[in-house]
Amino acid sequence: MAPIPFLSLLLLFSLTFPSSSSAFEQQQQPLLKYHHGPLLKGNITVNLVWYGKFSSTQRSIIVDFLNSLSNHKTTSSPSVSSWWRTTAKYRGGSSSVVVGKQTLDDKFSLGKALKTSQLKVLAFKYGYGDGKAVNVVLTSADVAVDGFCMSRCGTHGSVQVKKSRFPYAWVGNSVSQCPGYCAWPFHQPVYGPQTPPLVAPNGDVGVDGMVINLATVLAGTVVNPYNNGYFQGPAEAPLEAVSACTGIYGKGAFPGYPGKVLVDKTTGASYNAVGVNRRKYLLPAMWDPQTSTCKTLL
Repeated sequence: MAPIPFLSLLLLFSLTFPSSSSAFEQQQQPLLKYHHGPLLKGNITVNLVWYGKFSSTQRSIIVDFLNSLSNHKTTSSPSVSSWWRTTAKYRGGSSSVVVGKQTLDDKFSLGKALKTSQLKVLAFKYGYGDGKAVNVVLTSADVAVDGFCMSRCGTHGSVQVKKSRFPYAWVGNSVSQCPGYCAWPFHQPVYGPQTPPLVAPNGDVGVDGMVINLATVLAGTVVNPYNNGYFQGPAEAPLEAVSACTGIYGKGAFPGYPGKVLVDKTTGASYNAVGVNRRKYLLPAMWDPQTSTCKTLL
């Protein structure tokens, strides 16, 4: 299982300021190794389980993001799809994402305090798919999950059924529990340099933070679905395509500063990618296997 390495985020914020942003970028360049396992390539269906209360607007922010990943008709630049295309540089070619089934569980069928084992139950409650599907559980702001806000902001993993393995992922809304941990840079960080937070591009600190974490676990699922793909460090707590580039959103990033991003002249919101329906998002850097660097859109 691969959690978003929240502890690496704390480490990032606790680092001493380097003499320049370029020095920080050089220090932060990871090296992901390929461990000879399969990756998720080709057509991938992402099924969603909405656990708890989400407004229709909140759901549309996330669904639009997912629909943007493989939508190459977006004329605005930089685009969400151009961010996702970095995953095609890993072995096996491109991964084309489509949104599949969406299930609403707004009655909290398993309660408001979930264990990891219950996340798996929710992920596969409505079927396993064909091995090319990723079932994603999204928990609302009033749902507590083991390790949430303490060691992780989301996670991905897989379950084995007979001879097949099926991937899943989970991301939680941190707005009322730990926005300084899991929704930075849209909220003041708990640790480290106290730079002003950015304005969330869709006006929702919790859900815009979820997009960042969903982007992180989804990229990790594609390039390291079964803990034997691309990663750095121990397999039980790996640094992956995006989690290896924690805290970097634009050029010149350094601890507490996400880097140079775009600002909407009307709303003042910060973003670095545009998706379908002209949605704007802030997406983290992704490790580029061709250059062995953390690649940003700006």
